[in-house]
Amino acid sequence: MEGDGEGDQRSSEGKGNMRFKRICVFCGSRAGHKSAFSEAALQLGKLLVEKEIDLVYGGGSVGLMGLISHTVHTGGRHVLGVIPRALLPHEISGQTNGEVKTVTGMHQRKSEMAKHADAFIALPGGYGTMEELLEMITWAQLGIHDKPVGLLNVDGYYDSLLALFDKGVEEGFIDRAARQILISADTAPELIKKMEMNYWNMKQSMTRSHPDKVGKWTNY
Repeated sequence: MEGDGEGDQRSSEGKGNMRFKRICVFCGSRAGHKSAFSEAALQLGKLLVEKEIDLVYGGGSVGLMGLISHTVHTGGRHVLGVIPRALLPHEISGQTNGEVKTVTGMHQRKSEMAKHADAFIALPGGYGTMEELLEMITWAQLGIHDKPVGLLNVDGYYDSLLALFDKGVEEGFIDRAARQILISADTAPELIKKMEMNYWNMKQSMTRSHPDKVGKWTNY
């Protein structure tokens, strides 16, 4: 029994070491029409502060980007914004939050964001948010990264997108295993919990099968 207790303690300590240090959040440069979207961005930002997680995001100071970056920055956590030079006039208005890195284009933006993050979460947003989310899913499918990808499905905003993914599986265009790459939930606490469990299970599996690769990420 004493040995079992020590094993449980090691397991608990291991899970503690697997907690995220930095999460990349994709979200809109607009706030959307429903107050639920802004409330979700604020809740996620407060949760990151509470869990001592730093933020990586698209660098804008307006819309949901502005809300979550302001919340995390004023909460005392580090904020890294990555924005293409061409978008500076469109996505930055007034004072920025935290560190802002200017890059040449969209691909470099995504590469920099991915390089600095342990996981990804998409809040509601437009084409750009969805494109960033889909690229992270695709990179995971191709083995370019093995970081959790989460979708915060606020007020059913992404119901149709999730249904489209399921249709892709049904019609034979998406493997069932690949469909499991995306982790979705309706609230930030539920999503983070599911992503942490996924991260822990993935690392445990990798430790058993490929101990030499643990902690090594593919360069972008």
